[in-house]
Amino acid sequence: MRISAAGSKTWRSATHRIAAAGRLAGFTLLELLVVVAIVAIASAGVALALRDSSQTQLEREAQRLAALLESARAQSRTLGVAVVWRSQARGFVFEGLPAKALPSQWLDASTQVASGSVLVLGPEPIIAAQSVTLHSQQSTDLAWQVATDGLHPFALRALQADANAARSASVPPSQAAMP
Repeated sequence: MRISAAGSKTWRSATHRIAAAGRLAGFTLLELLVVVAIVAIASAGVALALRDSSQTQLEREAQRLAALLESARAQSRTLGVAVVWRSQARGFVFEGLPAKALPSQWLDASTQVASGSVLVLGPEPIIAAQSVTLHSQQSTDLAWQVATDGLHPFALRALQADANAARSASVPPSQAAMP
């Protein structure tokens, strides 16, 4: 019978621990395949969620236009000059502001506005009620109206892009109620 000192380990118990640790240290092929499959499914879901639909892009363009119009309105009041926003074939222009003061193109090439759309943005603090309607070449089922009553900031409103909604969107809100 072998007797060892207190606290020392025997040779046999040390080899058992090393063998047991070796079996528990790695992953099996099945476990690795399950992890790879989970990562692949998760990354595919993220990739699909990050894609912009044309409706989301159009809403983003409308939000951007509302912010640009408010910025031009503030600059008009600060500088004391009249600023006019006009739609063009491939974008828009802010007349009355220095060149390159604000962007002049849509981020999405499929964004469209009725040609000849004009908004007068100042320099008076209260302007006439005005609106402009954005729609996309890719998606004809939805349009966004960017409008103000003249006192409040420009705001967005989703429209169904049928003929009646498009016709009423081109009329300022104050005139829409008139027969």
